Amino acid sequence: MSIASVRPGLPLGDVNPVAKVAATVPLSIVLILTLDVVSASVAILCEIVVFALVGLGGLLWSPRTLPVWIAAPLTGFSMVLYGAPSGATLWDFGLIHVTEGSVQIGLATTARVIAIALPAVVLFLTIDPTDFADGLAQTLRLPARFVLGALAALRLVGSSIDDWRTLDLARRARGIADRGPIVRFVGQAFALLVLSIRRGSTLATAMEARGFGAAGERTWARTARFGRVEWGVIGVGCLVAALSATVAVVTGSWNVVWS
Repeated sequence: MSIASVRPGLPLGDVNPVAKVAATVPLSIVLILTLDVVSASVAILCEIVVFALVGLGGLLWSPRTLPVWIAAPLTGFSMVLYGAPSGATLWDFGLIHVTEGSVQIGLATTARVIAIALPAVVLFLTIDPTDFADGLAQTLRLPARFVLGALAALRLVGSSIDDWRTLDLARRARGIADRGPIVRFVGQAFALLVLSIRRGSTLATAMEARGFGAAGERTWARTARFGRVEWGVIGVGCLVAALSATVAVVTGSWNVVWS
């Protein structure tokens, strides 16, 4: 049974998930090393072009990437207000000290968050958890016990979302949900935590009983392949990282974070 048969028709769906994760590493390293608008902007532009070419352009503007587009400006805005002051002062009020330097840091931070988080989210949406576990165990040779435990936990994320909705309806039906939004959230979160611990303990016992933690050679239902396509995906990630760094150095905007 091939990986491609799990998610038919999805762009990059048949690519080994390990290669997708590895493709984001070089760019993340480059953008972590420098704090400038140019490198991050070039990276964002390259990401939009690459994802559009492979047929994933629609995911860039989907509701699933909305948290990235919201969190990035908020992060940059906080840097504008409380970042290290430098240059001319634009606005000063109490602890808030907005300068030309803090504005530049805020813009660079916003662009850097988008450039790092956007490809990670988009590529993660193309990854099937079971395929990812197969890749970790067969390609990276990680311990099967750890991989299967992580897969089980990831599979339970969807159940936790359904449990949250069920708890909300149950508490409303019993008349204990009308205590204010903060009190309701804290009480419901604690109930979900207790439920998750109980379910995790039960699942761990069941997996142990079925021999998931047994020693010896383990067989896999699917084979995780790693070939030229996977190396090509990693190469594209390295190319985007190199291009971003090169343009930043040539334009003189390369700014190492500890300099």
